[in-house]
Parts: sequence; C-alpha cells; structure tokens
Amino acid sequence: MQGVGMVRFSDEFQTSLRDLMRWRRDVRRFRTDPVDEAILRDCLASFALAPSVGLSEPWRIVRVETPVARAAALASFEAANARALAGYAGEKARLYSRLKLSGMREAPVQLAIFCDEATGKGAGLGAATMPETRRYSVVAAITQFWLVARARGLGLGWVSILDPARLCRDLDIPSDWALVAYLCLGWPETETAKPELELAGWERRRQDVPVETR
Repeated sequence: MQGVGMVRFSDEFQTSLRDLMRWRRDVRRFRTDPVDEAILRDCLASFALAPSVGLSEPWRIVRVETPVARAAALASFEAANARALAGYAGEKARLYSRLKLSGMREAPVQLAIFCDEATGKGAGLGAATMPETRRYSVVAAITQFWLVARARGLGLGWVSILDPARLCRDLDIPSDWALVAYLCLGWPETETAKPELELAGWERRRQDVPVETR
C-alpha cells in the first residue's frame, strides 16, 4: 500500500533507471573535448539532493584545474601505481601492467572530493558511534552525481590509486578534510556494456547478490 502523497514512478521510468545503473561505467578513456560549465553545474547540483547522516552534508568539492595541481595529482597516482604493480606477480602483474587505471592525462574536469570530519552541521547526529557515516554520506552523494553525469552522456572515473596524505598536502587541503575520491569527468571515448576490468580479464562481476540470514 502506498502512502498518501507518495510519488509514483511508472514502469517505464523504473526500467530506464535500471538501464542507467546497468550502463554506469568507471571510465578511464576520455576525449579531451571540454565539458560545458552549465552541464557540469547541473550535475554537481545532485549533491544537494543526496542523503547524509544527521543532514550534515559533509562533502567538500575541490576542482583541480591548474597545471601545477594536476601535475601533483598525476605524480601521486604514478607513484602509487608503481607500488601497486610491485605487489603483484606472475599473470596478475602482467595483467595489471596493461590496465589503464586513470584518465588523469585526458579528462577535462577533475574533482577531489573530501569529507569534512569536523563539520558542525548536523550537530553530530548519527555520527557519535559511527563517525565513518560522514564518509559514507559523501560516497552516497558521489553515486548520485555519477548517475546524473551518466544520464547526460558524461563518463566518470574514480581514481583510488593515490596517496591521500600527499594529495592533501599538494592541494593545501584543511587538516580536518579527508580525501574520499579523486574523480575524472568528461566525454568517454567509447561505451561498453561490461566493466573495463571484466573485459581485460581482471575480474568478473557477480550475477547474484549474496544475502545471509542470522
């Protein structure tokens, strides 16, 4: 039974939403064409609609624009990527060395997303026993941003092979902000139905969702 005044979404909309989630990709191969500022701002507006613990809205967004800042971020990735490769051996090392794991050289828009761990907004509601929920809130907001960007035809890549402390120093980030994501955004070179890591033979996506009962 639906609640009084609850918005109802058509079957067609529900199918389209599932298609949007299915076609969301972690993009590493971008065209260098610029992203119109109005489109970017429209996508960023999705953060204002995201859920957050205690309504704390702890996300902080930094546009990485200058050549100096981008070079520092890229250097952090390349150093961390080399360390990661050294941690594999045999076939996994061979596969890893062939993967393209960031679009930082090509993506026209690059965003560093932080969590403000010291925010007073929300008065700590819901975060006293699990302070990590603030970071979870940032991830939820990024997920919405990702889907909105995909709906506009944009590709988004999440770069996690970085040294957070080094990046925060290089970008002169406040000490109370914790890095959650480094995002590359732009127009994708191609679109694929399968994740790139699956196509490369690194891993396969589950076909089921395991659920345990206690």
